[in-house]
Amino acid sequence: MPATDPYTVQLAPGVHAYVQPDGGWCLNNAGFISDGHSTLLVDTTATERRTLALRDALLATGAPLPATLVNTHHHGDHTYGNAVFAPEALVIGHESSRSEQLAAGHQLHLIWPHNDFGDIRIAAPTLTYHDRMTVHVGQIEVRLLHPGGAAHTPGDTVVHLPRQGVVFTGDLIFQGGTPFVPMGSLGGSLRALDLLRSLDATTVVPGHGPITDPSAFDATERYLRFVLELAEKGYKRGRTPLETAVGADLGEFAALRESERLVANLHRAYAELGGLPEGSPLDPAMVFADMTMLNGGVPVACHA
Repeated sequence: MPATDPYTVQLAPGVHAYVQPDGGWCLNNAGFISDGHSTLLVDTTATERRTLALRDALLATGAPLPATLVNTHHHGDHTYGNAVFAPEALVIGHESSRSEQLAAGHQLHLIWPHNDFGDIRIAAPTLTYHDRMTVHVGQIEVRLLHPGGAAHTPGDTVVHLPRQGVVFTGDLIFQGGTPFVPMGSLGGSLRALDLLRSLDATTVVPGHGPITDPSAFDATERYLRFVLELAEKGYKRGRTPLETAVGADLGEFAALRESERLVANLHRAYAELGGLPEGSPLDPAMVFADMTMLNGGVPVACHA
């Protein structure tokens, strides 16, 4: 689907998802939980303009401005709008997410210097947790869970509403888009799927793409295992990640958005096959250069 206007979906009483089609680069999802007196916001967006639209959509439901904001990870498309709500809203994230966000700074500006992000002030989490944390919004229990290691990033947070059967996965899941693990771990991403399955949620809000159900976990696992198998063959033959990606038959994954992410995922798989610890930093310039090459020489574009 092409990029269209964002929309809000009520998932349960007091629980909404905010979806930004088509879920491509920089078009993430957010969500909010409110009892009419207090509100918790899950993620912001990549630009000031889009975060102001998110704020307006939240207010249009009758929810008050958030007192709490949870970041599912540090990437700018999920965090650049934090300062629209902070410091009035307390920003919560995994301890690694805070350090990663502070270290990354204006990360999206470096990748897409000509994009109009607006007035972006970095507002990293001021309250962090290590393993899990529970927040209550009125009678709604909101569980924050870390996968236990690097997955999409080292500092991912899963937001689970057990009574409502809803889970906000952050970028552990890209519905209709290619998974992206160069800043985390391929093995860790597979383990994170086990955590997501264990929650028994019936409604899945991915980090990007339309709202879905637990079938997304199986689809993501098939892709990640495809990458692992491809990497093992390419690594054994002495081919670079780009050479392996160029010669790959995507098969059932050919229709996924951002197919150029394959080479980035192969870089991560190669690093792990070479013995580097999960989550070890890769060279971002090399990873994005290879994605551009795989994209036909056309730079990867931010659509926000």
